[in-house]
Formats: sequence, structure tokens, C-alpha cells
Amino acid sequence: MFPIVAKRCLNPTVTQMVVHAPRVAAKAQPGQFVILRVDDAGERIPLTVADYDRQAGTVTVIFQIVGVTTEKLNRLNPGDALRDFVGPLGRPTETDGLKKVAVVGGGVGCAIAYPVAKKLHRQGCEVHSIVGFRNRELVILEEEFKAVSDRYVLMSDDGSAGQKGLVTDALRALLAAGEQYDEVIAIGPLIMMKFVCALTKEWGVKTVVSMNPIMIDGTGMCGGCRLSVGGETKFACVDGPDFDGHLVDFDEAMERGGMYRATERAAHEHLCRLLKGEEDHA
Repeated sequence: MFPIVAKRCLNPTVTQMVVHAPRVAAKAQPGQFVILRVDDAGERIPLTVADYDRQAGTVTVIFQIVGVTTEKLNRLNPGDALRDFVGPLGRPTETDGLKKVAVVGGGVGCAIAYPVAKKLHRQGCEVHSIVGFRNRELVILEEEFKAVSDRYVLMSDDGSAGQKGLVTDALRALLAAGEQYDEVIAIGPLIMMKFVCALTKEWGVKTVVSMNPIMIDGTGMCGGCRLSVGGETKFACVDGPDFDGHLVDFDEAMERGGMYRATERAAHEHLCRLLKGEEDHA
């Protein structure tokens, strides 16, 4: 069992949780992920390592409440424990030799982008962080990003936080102003990463994206996380999750990613009704 030692609500649908998992904390690197189960009957879900403390033996994960498992996970509190917490899995984000990088995060993807920006900052890299959200209410990790960024640009769809517009608007403005990056690292919704890559391809800037497709075992055996990259089949859990964004078939990934959306939504709604019934009878 893996005890939950801290929990924080980052916005109405996103939660940060710190889990005591010393063996995972000892090896974890930015870009890697864990697979957890809430209980014996629970499904396995992948969550990216948002931070870690090797001395304390803890790993931080950040998740959005979108389905049955994340709803159950969000109902746990410090003092409760997870049944399984396996990792670190996947390949760490490669940061060696980078001198100037634009880290682009969208929505809850900022939870994955932050540890990468933090590592780059610690290595002495100049970090420009561009993060985007639909509105002010959904903004997460603002102060954390500012602490590890030489330049921090906050965008929102409605203009209620930072500048109004998309992350691609901000990135295009920086490139047009003469900023030259060794690499752009984009992490967020597939559609966001697709358009970031289309932009950076115009400018000839290497771009790395973090892919989080449907995943089950996390060891490359099930094949559920397959992607087409440069015309070849890759598995996000063992070959990634980071890939050359200019080679990823985003349209295929988006089609596969939406396969179970309606089923998951229905299951989530059913669980919420059951839980509400239990509360009403308590």
C-alpha cells in the first residue's frame, strides 16, 4: 500500500496528490510516469510524475477528474492509501546540452510541463514558459512556473488571465521577435500539440511532444498505447512518452484517444449517482 501524505485542489477539476513511494521517488525523472490502482478492483491508469522528493520518499501526481478512477482517486485523502503505485515508467525527457528552450503547456498538461521546466532551469538553461488555459479559474502552477522561468507567458481563451489568445499566438510572437530556441517542448491536449508542431515546422525549430494515449500495462506488452511516428508504430510506454512532434500522426492519435470517451463519461455519471445516493442515505 502507498499512503497519501498530502492533497491540494488546484482548480475545480484538477487535484495534486503527494504519495509516499520511496522506491519510485529514488529513480523518478521528469517526463516519466507511474501506473496506479486505487483499490483491488480498480483499473490501472497512468499519471505523469509532476514532482518528487528523494529524501522524503514521495512522488507528486496531478490529475484531472474525468472518469471513474479519477473520481474515486479524488475522494481519497491524506491517511488513505493506494493499492498499487508502479514506476517510474517510460523514458525521461532529454535535456542535456539544451541552452534555451520554450516549454509550452496547455491545461492539465502544465502538470507535466512544469517538472521539465524545473529540471532545465536547474541545469542553467534559459527557459521560456508559455502556458494556456480556457480561463482564470482553471490556471494551475502559476507561481511554480514563474520560479523556474526566465520568461513566463500566460494565455487564456477568454482573456481573464494573462493575454487573450492561444499558446501558438504567444509562441509565434516570440519567434517573430527573433527568439531562437534549441528546442520547443510542448505538452497538453493533442490538438494543441498538433498546432504547435505545425508552427515550429514553419520556423524549423525542433519540437518534442509528450504523448499520453490509452495505456494499460505500461510495459509494451498490451499495445494499447501505440502511435504512428514517422510512419512507424511506436509504443508510448516504452519508446516514449516523448517523441519528435514533427513525426507524430496526431490525427490518428486523436481518433484513437476518443474511442472510449462516451463509455467513460457514462460510467463516470453512473458512479457519481451511486455515490450521491450513498451520501443522501448516510
